[in-house]
Amino acid sequence: MRFLKKLPDPFILFLFIAILIAYVYPNISLWSYRDFTLNTVIDIGIILVFLFYGLKLNWKDVFKDLSNWKMHLLIQSITFIFFPLLVLCFYPIIKNYPAYFTLYVAIFYLAVLPSTVSSSVVMVSIAKGNIPSAIFNASISGLIGIIVTPLWMSLFLSKSDGDFDLLGTFLDLVLKIILPVFIGAILQPYLGFFYNKYKKQFSNLDKFTIVLIVYNSFSHTFLDGLFSKLGLLPLAIVSIIVIAIFFIFFNLSKWIAKKMNFNREDDITIQFCATKKSLVHGSVIAAVIFTGDIGIYLIPIMLYHTFQLIYVSYIANQYAKEVE
Repeated sequence: MRFLKKLPDPFILFLFIAILIAYVYPNISLWSYRDFTLNTVIDIGIILVFLFYGLKLNWKDVFKDLSNWKMHLLIQSITFIFFPLLVLCFYPIIKNYPAYFTLYVAIFYLAVLPSTVSSSVVMVSIAKGNIPSAIFNASISGLIGIIVTPLWMSLFLSKSDGDFDLLGTFLDLVLKIILPVFIGAILQPYLGFFYNKYKKQFSNLDKFTIVLIVYNSFSHTFLDGLFSKLGLLPLAIVSIIVIAIFFIFFNLSKWIAKKMNFNREDDITIQFCATKKSLVHGSVIAAVIFTGDIGIYLIPIMLYHTFQLIYVSYIANQYAKEVE
């Protein structure tokens, strides 16, 4: 298994294995025991993911960098305003092609997601950037996304899914995501040391939950034959669009940071934190706000997440060499 260590993130490999298993054995997702189903297991996993998220937040570290508010405002604006607005610009065109509307919504979902937490901080650290600011923005982005992502998505879900219930969706978000984060934050002073002691095991539980979500999502998608209906060409186009979006904002964020005269460390933090998108949040929020086949909505974020890890890992090492 040595080859796994050479990958930027072995977790990506397990996600693609989950998709392969979903293709070969999709009926496992239909398993149930009385009222206990795979969806029940996933719901429990989602609650635990965000309970642990609250437990691991060190509020002193999160808020001690508030004085650098211009940088924080810029990062969050790129993440939650510039990204969605770029994709929205193409709505007047895509609305005339209803066959591609679901794929468009999937790309828009990618655009409104929060930044990653751990990988953003790790990459900034490797590149010798502003680590305290990276911690602040990565942490606060996830909290903002819990509210802002569903609000953005409410623009389109009623069009793509007639059963979409905004009030019911937010109730689900409160019970499965916001409340666990709140409870975890309250318990952090008392159980934070316990989380830190076993954070590797807890991290594996997070990843296992995401793998289950991906398997469950794609198995239903394969059972319904959605990918065969779409065809390979639209999926290839989505891949190109996702990578293009990444490069647009990766270069735009660097250009804006230079124009605003931030120092080198802040430039790196802005570029890395503002352009990351979280697969963890993307998977668990999708499991709450979407109904039916959600595999299609996960494709852009999986492609984006994989590409960003590979490319940003390379760039982070290049930046590090500049100051050695």
